[in-house]
Amino acid sequence: MAGAAVLIADDDPVALELLAEVLTAEGYRVRTAPGGEECLRLAAAEPFDVAIVDLRMPGVDGLQVIRRLAAVQPGVPVLILTAFATIDTAIEAVREGAYDYLSKPFRMEEIKLVVRRTLDARRLARENVQYRHELRDRYAVQSLVGQSPAMVEVYKLVARVARLDTTVLVQGETGTGKELVARAIHYASPRADGPFVVVDCTALPEALFESELFGHERGAFTGALSARRGLFETAAGGTCFLDEIGDLSPALQAKLLRALQEQAIRRVGGNEWIPVSVRIVAATNHDLRKQVEAGSYREDLYYRLNVVTITLPPLRERLADIPLLAQHLLDKYARASGKPPTGFARETLALLSTYHWPGNVRELENAIERAVALSSSELIMPDDLPAQPRAGSAAPLVVPGPRMTLEEVKRWYVGKVLEEAGGNKVRAAEILGIDRGTLYRILKRWAVEGEPEE
Repeated sequence: MAGAAVLIADDDPVALELLAEVLTAEGYRVRTAPGGEECLRLAAAEPFDVAIVDLRMPGVDGLQVIRRLAAVQPGVPVLILTAFATIDTAIEAVREGAYDYLSKPFRMEEIKLVVRRTLDARRLARENVQYRHELRDRYAVQSLVGQSPAMVEVYKLVARVARLDTTVLVQGETGTGKELVARAIHYASPRADGPFVVVDCTALPEALFESELFGHERGAFTGALSARRGLFETAAGGTCFLDEIGDLSPALQAKLLRALQEQAIRRVGGNEWIPVSVRIVAATNHDLRKQVEAGSYREDLYYRLNVVTITLPPLRERLADIPLLAQHLLDKYARASGKPPTGFARETLALLSTYHWPGNVRELENAIERAVALSSSELIMPDDLPAQPRAGSAAPLVVPGPRMTLEEVKRWYVGKVLEEAGGNKVRAAEILGIDRGTLYRILKRWAVEGEPEE
């Protein structure tokens, strides 16, 4: 980590000069202090990546420096040097927060190695924190896009259950974002620093599922040359996301139920139960209640999984969220590809908002990604969309009454669109394909005739 800033404090001028010379030759930026007070003054004035501090100095000694440095520059690793090495002083220094403890007379190769190792560990720790923050930002509850009443209810449930250790069942059609909700729960929970492990129950053959989930011992079967931890053990301390839990066979349902009840697993070929602390978030696009009634799903496992249920609405039931979702996805793919699109033509938004999206958010995301790749203008045009949304195949509308007059159908349809747009008249006018002023005039006329505007 060339260029790192190193602070050295030692009341021995010979040791101080020697350390500074060696570490400067290694490419570090070195500042020196002849005592503890000067060391703390320098630390208050500029940032450092590591501090090397002599334990015994007149006035402010090394232990006091460690304590006060933690307030001035939290997180800076401190290496303690001493010519009076005892187990007591070593323990005390480490207890106060020293990263490492070196005895005098020190060897220069050892000093260089320890400094390099300390800086590498600090860099990895920073990268790990940054990575976890990025994950939390990406999968936080706030990153779930939508303002429809159905999505607001989802946000509330996620926020409530995240702090608990409760098992959660996420239900919804394919492509509605069940894994995104599971990650939001994990990264908003006390287990956020633990692993998030995904188990796709449809992707693993039944013959391998038990071994993948619970692990196996050496020699448990042909090819098991060594013991292996399963996904449950890998997720210990964190969250295990069981995707498409409704597709498990009865035999695997029984084994999963036992693991959930015991909060322990037994590897294939093993005899011992291994305790595992893991939170379960399961997801399915099936109606598990109906599967229980049909006898294809264990009732006891269903109740074990169904402690709290979060149901994600299909996209066709929250069309008012499409402008927000579409812009969110456009920003994502335009930023990633460096492409110019910044918005949607009015006709494009109208098509997006009337298509019924059988593939839900996943299909919308694919459509936006394709549009960004094909677009050559500032706005996404209808021709940039795939064929299905361009065809304008809206979900079938059910007219509420027979033999309605044309005026009654018109009033009903405008009211329906306004409802789907969350009362947003600008948005409703785009979906209807009319000017905003035209919609205002229609609503004003109906209000004069005795009809409410919304």
